[in-house]
Order: sequence, then C-alpha cells, then structure tokens
Amino acid sequence: MARPKQRVRIATILIACVLVYTLFYISDGRRAITWPSNHHPASPQNHAAEGLEKPILEATSNPVSPIYTVSSIQASISSPATTPLKSDVVSFTSIGGSTASSSPTPSVECVPYEQLQKQRNGPLSEGKRNFPFSRPPPECRTFKLPSLEKLIERMRGVVKDPDLFRLFENSYPNTLDTTIKWRGFSESTVNDTFPEELAFVITGDIDAMWLRDSASQIYSYLPLLEASSDPDSLASLWRGVVNLHARYILISPYCHSFQPPPESGLEPTTNGAYVNNHPIPRYDPAKVFDCKWELDSLASFLQISTAYYQRTNDLAFFQRYNWVDAVEAAIKAAGDMRLGTYAADGKVEDSAWKFTGWTDRGSETLTNNGLGNPTKANGMVRTAFRPSDDACIYQLLVPANMMWAKYLEEASLIMAKLQGEKAHNLTTSMRDFALGIRKAIDRDAVVQHRDFGDIWAYEIDGYGSTNLMDDANIPSLLAVPLFNYTQSPFPLPRETPRDQSRIYANTRRFVLNESNPYFMRGPILSAVGGPHIGPGKPWPMAAIVRALTALNPISDDLGKEEVEIEEQIRMVLDSTAGTGVVHESVNAWQTTGWTRAWFGWANGLFGELVMRLNEHDEATRRASGGGNEKSWLGRSWQ
Repeated sequence: MARPKQRVRIATILIACVLVYTLFYISDGRRAITWPSNHHPASPQNHAAEGLEKPILEATSNPVSPIYTVSSIQASISSPATTPLKSDVVSFTSIGGSTASSSPTPSVECVPYEQLQKQRNGPLSEGKRNFPFSRPPPECRTFKLPSLEKLIERMRGVVKDPDLFRLFENSYPNTLDTTIKWRGFSESTVNDTFPEELAFVITGDIDAMWLRDSASQIYSYLPLLEASSDPDSLASLWRGVVNLHARYILISPYCHSFQPPPESGLEPTTNGAYVNNHPIPRYDPAKVFDCKWELDSLASFLQISTAYYQRTNDLAFFQRYNWVDAVEAAIKAAGDMRLGTYAADGKVEDSAWKFTGWTDRGSETLTNNGLGNPTKANGMVRTAFRPSDDACIYQLLVPANMMWAKYLEEASLIMAKLQGEKAHNLTTSMRDFALGIRKAIDRDAVVQHRDFGDIWAYEIDGYGSTNLMDDANIPSLLAVPLFNYTQSPFPLPRETPRDQSRIYANTRRFVLNESNPYFMRGPILSAVGGPHIGPGKPWPMAAIVRALTALNPISDDLGKEEVEIEEQIRMVLDSTAGTGVVHESVNAWQTTGWTRAWFGWANGLFGELVMRLNEHDEATRRASGGGNEKSWLGRSWQ
C-alpha cells in the first residue's frame, strides 16, 4: 500500500511544480510578438539555445531585428558587450528575464505588408481618393525612429489636403516600417570595443538587398541623420548599411544584389534566374542573389558614405572596418572595365566581366558571347547593365559614369583625411579616375540635337554611336541635379569650359518630350518609363524626379515650375489605384495596370518631394514676410 501512496505524493509534487512554473511564465516569463512564418522564413528554434550559456540578455526596441546586449551594460555602441543572435527574430523574447518594456507586450500578429495593403485599413483619407492607412502597427514596424514620427505629426498640420498627407504618411516611412529585415553585428567584431554594425535592407517585395536600392531607400531620411552612438539611431542603421555594402563589394564587386549575411540566420532567397544566367566570374548564390555589373551600384556605396560623413563628421568610422578596402576593390573593378573591346594591336581584350543569359528578353543578356557591343576606351567605365537591370545597348552609360565620378570626388575628401599610405594613394587614384571620366563625357557624350541643341546622350560606345533616350531609374539624365554632377570640387582644366547648366536644361527638355522614345504619355500618368516594364508603362518615380528637378536653378524655364510641379503631384496622387502608396510603374491609360505594390525606393522619394516642397514653402513665406497664399502643401489637391 505504501508504493501507491508514494506515487500519489510524487504526482502531487510534479503537478504543483508545473502550476508554479506556469504561473511564473505567465507573470514574469517569456513574452513574444509572433510573426507569421511566411513573413520571416528563418526558424526561431535555436534562439533560446543561443543564449543558454550567456549572461541575461535584454532586447532593444525594434521587434523585427533587435540588437541583444548584456543587461548590466548600457546599450550603446561605445560599450556594447553584445551577442547578436544567429537567426532572424521571429519571436521577440527576453531570455530568463523581463523584456525591455516594464509591462507585458500583447501578442500581435504581423501580416505580410502586401496583405496589409489589401485589407484597406481605415480610417480612409477624407479626400475624394479615400486612401487607406497602410502603415503596419507600431509593434510590427521593422525600425522605429522617434524623430520620423515627430516629423510626420508636424506635417499633419502643414499638409492641408487629406489625400496628399495620407500618401506622405504611408510612403515616407515605408522603408523603415517594412524593409529593415535584420540588424546586428559582424560575428568577427562582436567582442570589440566598437563592433561592426550591419543592416540588411530589402527592396520591398523581393527578399534581397540591392546596393543601389538600399542606398536610395535610406538616403530619403538624410534630413533626419545626426551623429549618434545609440544602437537604435538612424546613424547606427546608416553605418550598418555602409558596412554591409563594403562586405558585399569585397565579396563580388561586379554584382548588384545580395543575400542576407550569415550572422542574420536568414535563409538565402532562391533566384529562379540563377540557372539561366552565366556571368564570368561565377558567384556564390548563398552570398549573391543576382549578379549584373551596374556601375551605379558602386556609386551608391560612395553616395551614402559621403552623406554619412557630411551629416555626422564621424571620420573614425571610415578608418575602423573595411571601408578603405571596399573603395579599393571598387576602384579596381571599375578600372578594369575601362578597357575597350580591342587592344592597340587589334586583339580582343580579356574583359574582367562577361555575361550571357538564357532568356526570351533581349534586355537580359549581352551580345558577342557576353562581351556586349564593341566599345572604344575613352576614360569612361563600361557597364553592362543599367540601374533598371536592363542590358546596355552601348556600355558607356553616361548617367552612371556621372554619378561614379561625382562620388569619387566627394569620397576622396574623406579618404584624404584618413591615415596610411593606402588612403593617400587611393585619394590620388579617385580624383584622377573622376577627372578622366569628366573629360570623356565632355568630349564624347555631348551631342548636337537638331531641336534641343547640345544634350547629353544616355549611352555611347566611344566610336561615335549614341543612344538618345532616358530611363526612369536613377541615375538618369533627368536626375542629374539630384547628385549634383554639374558642380565639382575639381573642375575641368579647360580654357572655355562647357556650360553644364545649359546642357542639362537642353537635355531635360529632350527627356520630357516625345523625342525621348521612353517618355510615356496618357491620361493617368505622363512620365519617363523604360524597357524594363515596356512601352505605355511610365514610372511614378520619374514624375517625382521631374517635380524635384523643376525646383533646381539649372532647370530651364523656372517660371513654369508652378504648372509642372502641380501636374506631377496630381498625376502621382491619381495613379495609385486607390492604394495610397507609390508603385513601380503604372499603365498610362488605366489605373489598374500597375506593378509592385511594395517598392520602398519610390515611396521614400515621394516623401523627399514633400519635404522639399515644405522647404520651398517656408522659404517663400519668409521672403514674403509671413504670408504664402500659393504654398504647395497648404492648397487643396482634390
């Protein structure tokens, strides 16, 4: 009889232990924000195991990609003592202790962003367009920036039209709300005093990081960038993007889009085109998502690097990790592509990069067994693909070379301040490289057009052939003022320099005319498009760039900017098909034929436009002594 009683006692004790554990778990245990499996593919199964032998960890405020720090040490970049997890945070947990918040966090299901858009959440905007509110709930936003939230609230009182404000409210924070897939530290520096921050930023609906797109996406927040060591600051995110760009360039400088870093624990995204594309040299699909040689990708790395320095004056950052080596690799890769097709003796040069694709689209492969059309060396860089990811017809792509030259000059101002012989030599190389490109563009890329005078060609081959067009994607001829190519700290040594402002004004009139074969016209949207989507599909991005450049002093007919800007804003508002976000392309003749519901770059660019118009309104108000009846943001857009 004793044995059954003993079993009852043991069972009672076990039940009591379970009850005590359950009560503890509910009251002070692990709390989680759960993500649907199709939103974050990485498995959370080894999260807890990762921290079992570690001190108690505390998560920072961003639920999708928290940086974990030892709880006894203040979370700061200067003394992080950090332990980044090996996989994306599907469950936001605090291991063995409380979360960063003192109160329990309710479970929130974060649906994929495209599904969120289809829900058309209210309240709808009170204008005729009835735009939904398409921001994720605060718990589901991938990066929280208090200064951005304050700005949006301030603009609520500035932008009087409900539809215009709602489009701004949805679009400007889109990158931070939805595309910061992961943040953490480099595994090799995690125990350093200053561990290397990393940030993996997707384009939107594609789980890969384009160098150009990710740079442009965070560049939209430049007015909010300020020096900070806070790991939840915009400066930290910016450094993470620059550092990951540097790593990617060192992995494969001729590739343009990449897989998540191994520290993230995210699974690589399968690219169905991998088996059809054959670049030489080959690439590792576990590290690279797609590989098309696009010069503007390297220029974008320099663009966000110089922007960070100009806003923060943080010179030490550039000496600390791999920035100098990445710049060296970029210059080497681009320099090797300055060779023409033929050597001086007539032999075919061995190109540093070639590409063939098994495809039914002519824009997805290169002629001449991967070499592309013949090119004559002139100091510019041959680039196989445009920023649209379409193959160049002639490989001396003028806007990409302009952007590369401009940011070589700007980045050389950083390099000149760094220590070491390598930095000194690179400074000279960067400036010489940029000068050679400027000379070649000035000599070979300016074309006398019968209707517009001197204009820049979009592409040239060095032999005299030119491609007169423009494409919606940046860098473009239309967007030249956005990267300020016409101004240089190292002007060309010419007795009679060309009037760059006049050439741009002429080029702009050409681009926005039916003389440009990719200027699409229609009742829904008239703007530049491109072969990527095809005829009849203008890009709202190009309409936004048109409005932005209309305010630039080097644009022609400044007296007409009122009509031009009004037309672009109204068309962008009317081309969203009621979604309240900016798409990649739209059908010029019907509202339903658009592409990409989730395109962070274009949405951020629209936010830039609204902020630029706000600056213009404030300047006009000051100049007029306080009144501004014609303010852009104070008027109705119904």
